[in-house]
Amino acid sequence: MRNERERKGGGGLRLLRVGENIRHSLSSFLSRGDVSVESLSSASITVSEVRVSPDLRNATIFYMPLGGRDLEAVATGLKEAAPEMRKHLSKTVHMKYIPNLKFKLDESFDEASHIDGLLRNPKVQRDLKSSDLSENGGSPESTDSPEISGSGE
Repeated sequence: MRNERERKGGGGLRLLRVGENIRHSLSSFLSRGDVSVESLSSASITVSEVRVSPDLRNATIFYMPLGGRDLEAVATGLKEAAPEMRKHLSKTVHMKYIPNLKFKLDESFDEASHIDGLLRNPKVQRDLKSSDLSENGGSPESTDSPEISGSGE
């Protein structure tokens, strides 16, 4: 039963734990400036997530350079430094096989910023307010609390 689950992509908790260990190790490696690639030694890089394949042979590292500058130089530098990073992982993360590293720019920051910009748009805010009013029966007050009449009738 367990092998069947793992073949279907199960074992999620283990994959998350391994990915987090790799993320932590690579983050500290990059922040200390231990990497020998010139374009990475001066760049501040955030490693936001590591996704590991179910067989633990491949890992996708999601990264974002601080300030979003020099994207191409950082991408090239990370690709060049992959063997050096795998060597570092072999010393810090205890695994039978050190995964192949694939780097992917983390676009979630840009997507969140785009959504935030959309929500701040006056037209969208107007639509959200009118939606709230229609849910509350047309009055700006909430209908969650019962009405209390002031007259004794």
